[in-house]
Amino acid sequence: MSDEQKAVFGSWIQAIGTITAAVGSTPSNVLTDQQLENLNLIGNVLQATGNAILADMEDSLTLNKIGNMLQAIGNSTVVTSIIIDFNERTKQLLEIQGNLLQATGGGVALADAYEQEKSIEQMYSIYGNLLQVIGNSMQALAGSMELKGEDPGNINVAGSWIQAIGSVISAIGETKYS
Repeated sequence: MSDEQKAVFGSWIQAIGTITAAVGSTPSNVLTDQQLENLNLIGNVLQATGNAILADMEDSLTLNKIGNMLQAIGNSTVVTSIIIDFNERTKQLLEIQGNLLQATGGGVALADAYEQEKSIEQMYSIYGNLLQVIGNSMQALAGSMELKGEDPGNINVAGSWIQAIGSVISAIGETKYS
């Protein structure tokens, strides 16, 4: 598989993961809480896998590679919060930290895209990463509010879907220009 094919594959695995996690974060009258949690788990595993593939395809240490590595670590942290039987506070802290790591990784990747020569391809990357950073930050904010006993409303759901839209934009750009 060529590097271009790996980039497209990894981008779409990540995008499918963000959409799956967003569905899992959206309240439902049809799905049970356990089914929603399972979708969130599967989505974060797919995101971590996609980000790891994207990081692995780059031979040299670039900001983009570091950003993808941080995002994969962030997703893995969220996965840990779901699968290990910690107390509720620890689970919330891990989820917040995982979302902040993802936002940081997206910001690092955004900086790399911003440094590149401006092109339509780079615009997909810039806007896609920016939306992912905003979405992850909103999810971390919602988690912090919950931890303090405040009602975050739909901030987490909106953040999840904003992140998903950003990852799809990035995947479209990767597909269109690879």
